Amino acid sequence: MPVAIITGASKGLGRALGTALAERGWDLVLDGRTARVLEETAGALSAYGTRVAALPGDVTDAGHRAALVAAARGLGGLDLLVHNASALGAQPLVRLAEQGLGGLRRALEVNVVAALGLVQEALPLLRASGAGAVLAVSSDAAAEAYETWGGYGASKAALDQLAAVLAVEEPGLRVWAVDPGDMDTDLYAAAVPVDDAPRPAPESVVPAFLGLLDERPASGRYRAPSLLENR
Repeated sequence: MPVAIITGASKGLGRALGTALAERGWDLVLDGRTARVLEETAGALSAYGTRVAALPGDVTDAGHRAALVAAARGLGGLDLLVHNASALGAQPLVRLAEQGLGGLRRALEVNVVAALGLVQEALPLLRASGAGAVLAVSSDAAAEAYETWGGYGASKAALDQLAAVLAVEEPGLRVWAVDPGDMDTDLYAAAVPVDDAPRPAPESVVPAFLGLLDERPASGRYRAPSLLENR
């Protein structure tokens, strides 16, 4: 069975994607910062009959990243690495004039540095897969200038660039950066708590991600809404 590592898998898009892969028979290594929530998610996903390894921890910890890859190796290898763990840099988001530099460093550490560290750790297994793929969850804030989204958007823009360069350097892999579009997630609620307008559930965009796995288009940056329109 194929194996995936999903960071930030306890809830939201990470859990939704994990559920869809479990339904397809994928074995999973799940990462999350809150052990109780992660264990509940792992229990729900293992009900599909797949093997699930749940490792609570912080992706900025090199030891934790090594443990995630070791767990994938124990399941037989690694075919998909999903970078979904994110840090906002400020909660709620603030204008750049008020952006705390410590918060910005945290966003860069989680969204960029840790993502690269995990790729470096996982590359031998991804190369050996024969169909290895890296999926970086991006944001429209990486490409557009939205007030108060500067710190978070800068970190996601940097992640997009890392994905683009990785695709050039590792032509044997598929490397996709995907903007999922607007979603109803805890991350968005923390970013803009005053905005209670209805938004699509994370499950609604999962078919776009599954389409990438099924069709394996060229490495690049994609928008989930556009992928869904073309299905």
